[in-house]
Amino acid sequence: MKEIDLMFRTMFAELVQRSLDGQFQADFPLEGRFVPATVKDRQYWYFDLPTREGNKRSYVGPKSDPDITARVEGFREIKDSMKARRSLVTALVRQGGLAAPDRFAGDITEILAKGGLFRLRAVLIGSVAFQAYSGLLGVRLPAASLMTGDADFAQDFAISAEVADSIPPVLTLLQSVDPSFRPVPHQADRARVTAFVNAADYRVEFLTGNRRSDDHSGKPSTMPALGGASAENLRFLDFLIYEPIRTVLLHKSGVVVNVPAPERYAVHKLIVASRRRDDAAGGSERDKDILQVSLLGEAMAQTRRQGDLAMAYSEAWERGASWQEAIRAGMAMMDNKARQALETTLTEGLKEIGLNPASFN
Repeated sequence: MKEIDLMFRTMFAELVQRSLDGQFQADFPLEGRFVPATVKDRQYWYFDLPTREGNKRSYVGPKSDPDITARVEGFREIKDSMKARRSLVTALVRQGGLAAPDRFAGDITEILAKGGLFRLRAVLIGSVAFQAYSGLLGVRLPAASLMTGDADFAQDFAISAEVADSIPPVLTLLQSVDPSFRPVPHQADRARVTAFVNAADYRVEFLTGNRRSDDHSGKPSTMPALGGASAENLRFLDFLIYEPIRTVLLHKSGVVVNVPAPERYAVHKLIVASRRRDDAAGGSERDKDILQVSLLGEAMAQTRRQGDLAMAYSEAWERGASWQEAIRAGMAMMDNKARQALETTLTEGLKEIGLNPASFN
């Protein structure tokens, strides 16, 4: 796996910084002001924007997040150049060889970002998110591992219930990109919608964790922050979206997104690969899962992040027998060479963080 040249890694870091500044400025006009608020004994930043009807309050983020608090404190000094950011994106993709989403996936992610989805701490997951790891890890990822026909977004149920804010109606946002988008009623509750599809069968879906209870499985959850959309409850998802990373998708002038930590993404894909359906579509998704696990394992070994991967692996393993069974089944689906490489990386990582590899099979 080829590493990205230092010059382009530096450019990517600059783009991330500029994009975060630009997104912050777009979300919060200079006419408003930031105010702290306490919700259930935790402190958060909110933004009050004066309107004719009074102040319109928007959620910003937890006060404990040093990056957010620093931007709040330095808000009036933020300057942004969209043209410069677009030039950086072009150079990173064309000359640096970093991965970028296809235009449609980029447009979908961008319009939801502009609507405030990631400000409200939602997380981009799936293969569109995988494309962000090229810049984060500093390696070139094969194009075959990036192809996708859908876009998936997740949000923690408690966050959606507590932020006291919402994006505009999801359907309105999606139809501004493609008017053929329509809601897909949930099979278990026809009054709720967790997915939207267009005339070309491109699917946009919203997910949430099952809150460690099988009582929620197969049922949609009402998500107050998702602009009228509900979310499908999925097992193992809480593990994936815990402590996501803020980064930039290489689309147009850069789209600020939250993505899962790459080590969590790899372990999660190992688990879900074992739970795919046995039909043609499920087999295709399973193959892509395993490929992405292999690539991330290789990338994290190459960039000396095997300890991070081992931390995520050990956390999942310690969640119990059903998690261990899924991990073993996922690893059994890998070819011998890829599995041995991953086992070597995990063994080195577990030793690095002071754990005995024999305790983790």
